[in-house]
Amino acid sequence: MQSWHGLDDVPDDWGRSVVTIGVFDGVHLGHQRMVARAVETARSLGLLSVVVTFDPHPDEVVRPGSHPPQLTTPRRRTELLASLGVDAVCVLPFTLEFSRMSPDEFVQTALVDRLHAACVVVGENFRFGHKASGDLETLRTLGEKYDFVAEGVPLVSEGEAISSTLVRERLAAGDVAGAAAALGRPHRVEGVVVRGHQRGKALGFPTANVESPQHTAIPADGVYAGWLQCTQAPSPYEGERWPAAISIGTNPTFDGVERTVEAYALDRDDLDLYGAHVAVDFAERLRETLRFDSIEALISQMRADVDRAREVTSGR
Repeated sequence: MQSWHGLDDVPDDWGRSVVTIGVFDGVHLGHQRMVARAVETARSLGLLSVVVTFDPHPDEVVRPGSHPPQLTTPRRRTELLASLGVDAVCVLPFTLEFSRMSPDEFVQTALVDRLHAACVVVGENFRFGHKASGDLETLRTLGEKYDFVAEGVPLVSEGEAISSTLVRERLAAGDVAGAAAALGRPHRVEGVVVRGHQRGKALGFPTANVESPQHTAIPADGVYAGWLQCTQAPSPYEGERWPAAISIGTNPTFDGVERTVEAYALDRDDLDLYGAHVAVDFAERLRETLRFDSIEALISQMRADVDRAREVTSGR
């Protein structure tokens, strides 16, 4: 699969293609349906398929400070889109200047002049161009002008409308199982392991304190079952994945104020992950965050959490 950052990266000899466009944050089941349609159409026409997406999120550029919680990093998003069988992913830098393009300018600049679109597949609620003035019907009209077909795909799965907003709402409520059902896989939080207060190690449950990028969609405070995976070097554990008990919150028993994501790889007290890039995948919420009256009560509950996390992740 080819990966391009900006239209200038598109090869000069790129032929006609089937293009699908969207932010694709989360690459949820609705997005997957749309991309599958584009890939299917491209193969039936003997053409290549291209996904066009944007970075940063358009909302952050048009309305600074309004960036919604990010379900996937740009790198992860590209990986997920590649796994769906597309031939190329084109990430367009979304700037204020870019946001001021009219629908016609965007279509001519991106879809016609560079990607030579024969068919454009979008969600039925697709909006584009300055102040989101273009919609599916606009795209179809422009298709008649520039010789391509536009198709709208309903973003649904088993009759339920799927959206990134829906996934974010479920995560904000701690419903990671519901979020996974909409995503088609566990929700993932990525980041670098940094040094914390090392309380977990002192209590017998050494955790990886994960510092995630700004705007990351982090589930509600609580304790979860899931997995911890080392995804990038430097680390001798690159590629390894362990069942985990995950805590999100401020550690109220210790009067903490900073919200953290900490993952304990079950039955592993020998891991040195400092500086490693890791991914935390969420399977199920075990309980809410609690304040304990004693360290002994906290340790007892942590043991129960670990046992429950082992049950949830066993066999998955």
